[in-house]
Amino acid sequence: MNYPLAPAAAAPSHLNPAHIEAGNRTLAEMQDLASSLTFAAMLTDDGFEIVHLNGTHADGGRFASMSSSVQALSDAVAHELKIGTNEYVIIASELGHVIQLRVQGHPIVLAALFDTHETLGKGLSIARIAARRMAELIA
Repeated sequence: MNYPLAPAAAAPSHLNPAHIEAGNRTLAEMQDLASSLTFAAMLTDDGFEIVHLNGTHADGGRFASMSSSVQALSDAVAHELKIGTNEYVIIASELGHVIQLRVQGHPIVLAALFDTHETLGKGLSIARIAARRMAELIA
């Protein structure tokens, strides 16, 4: 008896050429919007880097792993407190701030480091635009 072949599983995001291309395009567009962007990465929920921009401030793989953990922890806090889903995470410091948020509908997180010349509001706005753009490109 012949059985139909199961469809091939899609490549994980960090190995998917379409996701890599979309990530590179999105991060380049993001940098065009903010000269204060000093590092940015698209990463998977499980901590693998898809792409990064401006590697001078961070080890991309290590940054992806840490950002994934922060995202998971913030998601767990929102769930445990029953306050809805986590929209974004901000880590503010004296030399800059990290803003990270999910790419809607995908197991992908955008994490971006802005220097102190950027306001949190503008940084968050730019990150939201980029996350939306990434979702559009990989839909």
